[in-house]
Amino acid sequence: MATVVRGVADLKPDQVDIAATLECVCRRLDGAQESEFPSIQAWRRTYAAAGIKPTQYRCAAEALLRRFRKERVLSRLHPLVDVLNAESMRAAIPIAAFDIAHVVEGITVRHATGEEIHETFTGEAECPAKEEIVFADTAGQAHSRRWAYRQSAVSAVSERSNNVLIIAEALHEEALADLMALQSRLKVYAEALNITIGESAFLTPDNRRFDFAPTEANSSSSNTQGQRGET
Repeated sequence: MATVVRGVADLKPDQVDIAATLECVCRRLDGAQESEFPSIQAWRRTYAAAGIKPTQYRCAAEALLRRFRKERVLSRLHPLVDVLNAESMRAAIPIAAFDIAHVVEGITVRHATGEEIHETFTGEAECPAKEEIVFADTAGQAHSRRWAYRQSAVSAVSERSNNVLIIAEALHEEALADLMALQSRLKVYAEALNITIGESAFLTPDNRRFDFAPTEANSSSSNTQGQRGET
C-alpha cells in the first residue's frame, strides 16, 4: 500500500490519541507472541529466503511489537509517526514514512549495487552490501536497509516535514484484506488530525509503479516502484 499525506507540518503533539489502538495491540500480544502472527511469520520466511537472518534483523513491525511486549510503552516521536507505529503494531505490518522533500525522483525497492549510502540516526554513513534489498532513490540514497528493517535518517519524518509518502508492505495470505483495513483506519486518523490523504494505491507484482506529485502545488510526478526484488 502506497499513500501520500499532506499538511503534516501543522500537526501538534497533543492532537493524536492512540490509546485505543495500543489497547488492541496489548490484547493481541496477551493472546500470542508476535513471532506467531501470520504476517510476521511471512516476513521471517521472506528474510530467510533472501539470506537475511530473521531473528537478527527483524522487520520493523516485529521489532516494534517485541519492544512493546516487554515495556508496554510506545516512544513518542512525531504525531504522524506515533500513529503509524501504533497501527504497524496493530496490523503486524511494517510501515515506512518518508519525507518526500528528501527523496530524489522517487523510490525504487531493489537490490543494492553496493554504492548506495544509508545515513543512520547516529550520523554514520553505511554502504549496504551488493544485492541487499533497499529503498533507493536516483541520488544513490538508501532510504532503508534490509528491505523493511531500518529506515534512513535522511528522509525521516520530523517537525519540518509536510508531505509524506507512506508505504505498508505485507506478504501473508490475508495481506490485501489487512492492508485495506489499515488504509481505512488511517483515513479516520487523517480526518481527526485534519491532514489530507492524496494519491493512494495498492501495489502488486503486476502493478509496481505509483505516481504522485512531489508537492501539493506542483503537478510534476515523482514515483515509487513497488517492485519487491527477487528473493
